[in-house]
Amino acid sequence: MSVFHRYALLLPVLTLGAAPAAWAQASSGYFMPPSAQVPAKPAHVTQPSPVQAAVPVKPPQAEIPNLPPLPPENAPPTAIIGVLSVPEVMQQSTAAQAVQAEIQKRQAVLKKEEDTAQAGLQAQQQQILAERGKMPQAEFEKKVQDWQNQVAAAQTKFQEENQSIQNAGQAALSKIEAELIGIIRQEAQAHGMNLILHREQVVLNVAAFDLTDETVKELNKLLPHVTVPPDFNTPDDTSQPEQGVGQ
Repeated sequence: MSVFHRYALLLPVLTLGAAPAAWAQASSGYFMPPSAQVPAKPAHVTQPSPVQAAVPVKPPQAEIPNLPPLPPENAPPTAIIGVLSVPEVMQQSTAAQAVQAEIQKRQAVLKKEEDTAQAGLQAQQQQILAERGKMPQAEFEKKVQDWQNQVAAAQTKFQEENQSIQNAGQAALSKIEAELIGIIRQEAQAHGMNLILHREQVVLNVAAFDLTDETVKELNKLLPHVTVPPDFNTPDDTSQPEQGVGQ
């Protein structure tokens, strides 16, 4: 969330000067006795009994069709299982560590730019408040509107720049994930495994099933580093990112 969201919360100070009085009037009934606030129920209204209110109305169930059997097919092979912790592999990947460090560096630069812009907008807001009684109301409202437009533009700018940084990081990570998938296939073939499960989804396994350590070693040997591309925006930035092997 952009830091400029906090400025949007300050706008009522500039434009809603009569709000406290209205709030006090609307809140004056809060301390009235409950009996004075709850009107008597009309005698002709029939209230449902607790038993009736508690019984849910179930929709009719569709009938399950009785389908004919399919022709027999070959049974799948016997499962030879391996397990792998993708989060642990990515944490120990030198390439992934470098990508994370680069993204954090770019975000720190962006944060400084946000802080500078935020300070400028805050100073401008204080100046508008100080000049409120020294100018016509129309001129004051025009300055408020101009300030609001600047806040909105700053929000959009920094949201887009942050998204472009995320895009660059995701592009670099996708190269690591592609290499990782190839290594997993290699490891599975070498061990004669035909089913690889996420270790986090397995309640119990023995060490002989686990491919994590050797996968980390192979990944760091084949792909010790990837280059993070320049920040960029794509037409589908508002869409959800694709799910990778570690998600």
